[in-house]
Amino acid sequence: MSDHSILQIQGVTKAFGGILALNGVSFDVHEGEIVGIIGPNGSGKTTLINCITGFIKMTSGKVFFRGRNISGKPAHKIADMGVTRTFQIMRPYYSLPSYKNLIIPLFSPRARRTGGWRGGGKLGDRDTVGIDILEEIGFERDSFVPYKIASTLPTGYLKRLELARCLALKPEIIICDEIFSGLSMSEIASMVPLIERLQMDGITLLMIEHRLRELFRVANRVIVLNFGEKVIEGIPEQIMADEQVREVYFGSEEVEEVMSHA
Repeated sequence: MSDHSILQIQGVTKAFGGILALNGVSFDVHEGEIVGIIGPNGSGKTTLINCITGFIKMTSGKVFFRGRNISGKPAHKIADMGVTRTFQIMRPYYSLPSYKNLIIPLFSPRARRTGGWRGGGKLGDRDTVGIDILEEIGFERDSFVPYKIASTLPTGYLKRLELARCLALKPEIIICDEIFSGLSMSEIASMVPLIERLQMDGITLLMIEHRLRELFRVANRVIVLNFGEKVIEGIPEQIMADEQVREVYFGSEEVEEVMSHA
């Protein structure tokens, strides 16, 4: 992990009509770091991701990636720079086989520019690379799973497919929107080492998560949002001990459980 900031969020504000969803949120993400973003429902977490990645336009504020202002750029341009994301509600091409879901990112200008696919440019080469990536994130290569139509996949595989589509773009940062949500305990137990391996491979991760116990296992730093504002940021131990966080999460059984084991 480096002290160098790869992503800088400066005073990001987003209003929907008269409702202020985000109010002057600022923080840095360092290269190679895993940063968690937590907060109750409606605190602005997904809105923040959408602003960073260009899916919605912020009302004010700036976002810098490696010193370049990416505020207001369209989502595909931001992804082409190496800032990728998963979605809380998965968005695969449901009618295509799993490995075919990776063909579009493998055809992208970024993938070609960065060597995201190997071979002489034939479609079959990309098919093979797609299956290679799926194997890296937990699809059994020698099974029929990589060839199954995406609509038939269980949630655990769909979550991994989201990550695979990011990896096909050779990302520098992956922003995960509740990657643990909807998974069983055994699926989460296998997902945690995958997240750790992505970090070891040099990928920076920004993770929105409700599963706090699992997030605190992997996060280097945690940011707490409430009513669209940053409440506090710090290492997981500081966050768990902070009185403001207890107030924000008052009544949440999971947070009480996490804090009781701190």
